[in-house]
Amino acid sequence: MELPVPATEADVLEALRPVQDPELHRSIVELGMVKGIAIDGPTVAVRVALTIAGCPLRAEITNRVTEAAVALDGLERADIDFTVMTDEERAAVRELIHGDPGATAGSQAAHGHAEGRAIRFADPECPTRVLLVASGKGGVGKSSVTTNLAISLAQRGKSVAVVDADVWGFSIPRMLGVEHPPAVIDGMLVPPETHGVRCISMGFFAEEDTPVIWRGPMLHKALEQFLTDVFWDDPDFLIVDLPPGTGDISISLASFLPRAEVYIVTTPQPAAQRVAQRAGFMAQKVNLTVKGVIENMSWFTGDDGQRYEIFGSGGGEELAERLEAPLLGQVPLLAELREGADGGRPIVVTDPDGEAAAAFAAIAETIDVSLAPTRRYHRELKIV
Repeated sequence: MELPVPATEADVLEALRPVQDPELHRSIVELGMVKGIAIDGPTVAVRVALTIAGCPLRAEITNRVTEAAVALDGLERADIDFTVMTDEERAAVRELIHGDPGATAGSQAAHGHAEGRAIRFADPECPTRVLLVASGKGGVGKSSVTTNLAISLAQRGKSVAVVDADVWGFSIPRMLGVEHPPAVIDGMLVPPETHGVRCISMGFFAEEDTPVIWRGPMLHKALEQFLTDVFWDDPDFLIVDLPPGTGDISISLASFLPRAEVYIVTTPQPAAQRVAQRAGFMAQKVNLTVKGVIENMSWFTGDDGQRYEIFGSGGGEELAERLEAPLLGQVPLLAELREGADGGRPIVVTDPDGEAAAAFAAIAETIDVSLAPTRRYHRELKIV
């Protein structure tokens, strides 16, 4: 009987090559995180260099490395020892996955130039679809729609990222249930991820009870950094939660993201849709396409099974007609939807078979399939 050949250090290194850093989604071998391997009988010791001290995902890295190592013949235990990368090693990681931080906009893209790096999402060759979620006024549940729509797209197997551009009323991290701030690697922000959605927000840099008192140029610069200094890694969808109205931020993002699709959130109330239409007309004036309308708080279903239209009816349909865009769906009014938003428990996660989750799933499918740009499919089929 032929005895199995004991695993070697080279074998362990190859076994670790498919293991990805949970935040950077790159091989820990490719990133230079594996600093040492030693085998002593059935035990293998692996030294891993974390990109930052106090990495919140250390336990996940331990599990991934252990699972890959003990899968080899003859190895029954893995001892993981951690160290931290040097500044030079972090700089090398940033350049590997995010490019040269000193590169200019003119050398990287033909559109959407900012003051320093190019905005990748403005490049016609970028595969990411950018969705701007807008509303005419506050209080219509725009951020709740953004949060649940993002997770619904992630549940369809898509890579999804969210920019919380509502710098005065930031709420996306709380609604998603994000538990730790972005990591910083050589000046590059790595957005935290939960429910398959990565996000960046002013909420990571300002306290909730501290007002953000900034003028237009400062807001413009902050948004530029959200789009250029964050490691987004070409997600399938970048969803931008805009502040209500048609102010500086919306105008800046229109110039930064000329390929963006606009989705308007309103309620059934006629007065709300009349205000919401201004956001749609603003988008059209800056040459962005309004791709659809989402009606929130459409009805409340009582214990008797009856639907009660608390805020009236017809607002979403009327707005869609005015903007010549489809009404993508109607989301019911639920106490659980509001409570989940306040507590970081999105309803599409806590009640995936419920009425609201079904509405968001249908809207996500329409955006992903029916409203997908035909030009992308043509390019994949090499027709154009």
